Amino acid sequence: MFTGIVTAIGTVADVQPLGASAAHGVRLTIAVPQGYLDGVVLGDSVALNGACMTVTRLDAAHGRFEVDVSAESLACTAGLAEPGRVNLELALRVGDRLGGHLVSGHVDGIGSVSNIRAAGESTELQLRCPRELAHLIAVKGSLVVNGVSLTVNTVVDASDGCICSINLIPHTMAHTTLGDLRTGSAVNLEVDLIARYIERQLATKA
Repeated sequence: MFTGIVTAIGTVADVQPLGASAAHGVRLTIAVPQGYLDGVVLGDSVALNGACMTVTRLDAAHGRFEVDVSAESLACTAGLAEPGRVNLELALRVGDRLGGHLVSGHVDGIGSVSNIRAAGESTELQLRCPRELAHLIAVKGSLVVNGVSLTVNTVVDASDGCICSINLIPHTMAHTTLGDLRTGSAVNLEVDLIARYIERQLATKA
């Protein structure tokens, strides 16, 4: 379980295939800031751009760890198959502050940036979200974008889903990889857990 509050920016330093075909996943080596892995042990969960992964190899002294990403996970996420910067969050501990909202680390779908522009001192991020998630996204509700817990400002429905607008303050831009996004960038999305359970209850209600 996570909160959507990014605790560090890491770098995918190496990508190694786990097999000879697309049916196999990849092994990622993640470089992190010095000291970030203090207290982390093999088998711990770490969110990479919002996707929960398991630490399979640890080199805390050199600020590196490895995760194995299955072909299924690669097909359901964006930004985990090539070198580059990633948002990191260690798993929530009992008694930790819940600064964002309850986040499972299970990516529900992939969206894309339809527009990004300055809005006063902040930045307005407009996302095109897929149809299967559109009805689960609400104004003033929570949405995880590449592992970052954000508040939705507006939602406009479309035939292929919806376009939602989110305000990014300078702190968020400086301490996450959202500042790297450009028009057309793919992003990992996780909708609010409560919305998912409400949908299930309504769908099965007699």
